[in-house]
Amino acid sequence: MNVFITSSPYLDGADRAILNPENHFLDNLRQALPPFPRALFIASDPERHDLTCSFGMDTTIAFSQAGIIFSSYAVLDGSNADQAAELVANSDFLILAGGHVPTQNAFFQEIGLREILEDFPGTVMGISAGSMNLADMVYVQPEEEGEGVDPDFERFAPGLGLTDVNILPHYQKVKDNMLDGLRLFEDITYADSEGHSFFALPDGSYFFQDEEQLLLFGEAYLLRDGELSQLTRSGDCLDMAD
Repeated sequence: MNVFITSSPYLDGADRAILNPENHFLDNLRQALPPFPRALFIASDPERHDLTCSFGMDTTIAFSQAGIIFSSYAVLDGSNADQAAELVANSDFLILAGGHVPTQNAFFQEIGLREILEDFPGTVMGISAGSMNLADMVYVQPEEEGEGVDPDFERFAPGLGLTDVNILPHYQKVKDNMLDGLRLFEDITYADSEGHSFFALPDGSYFFQDEEQLLLFGEAYLLRDGELSQLTRSGDCLDMAD
């Protein structure tokens, strides 16, 4: 299985979805995917069929304009959740949408996606929340009002088990965010990193993982035990086995 763990695969600030070619992203996608892959878009919110369909269409167009043509595409959400195993089996390329991490995580658990993916031979690309939920144990960074101070908000949840990497997406946009009167990173996430490793990724940076390697492409930061350090810069490629 090939896994792309992205913050966002799209160019920031564009008026439509355009795949970001930086950090060899398109080259690596083309190498990982078969000609004319069968794509499946997996929802972040199973009840928002309109949103997932719109996202799927925008992404299909973006891939087409980058020269990657889907032979078919389908959507997996709450309307066809009972067909999840069949839809995955008939796909080469799974795209996990961004959105609210706990909502998507609950949907994945409901349909048994972790078990369905155990023998999936194709390529999986996570986007933002979709990337976070790829992890074996997901760090659920508080995002919505009230989550930062709610003692019952679960900061860790079982994920899809496809990687051990926990990312914090959109770092360039959210690093100075406030939530519930607290600094999202310094007051919340730094404390949550005790005993854990989180990788803060700006848009355009990503991990690529296959059966043999885990590579980090682009600018990235490591947050571990309350300490933040820069690992890489734009254009870099770091072999995480080194």
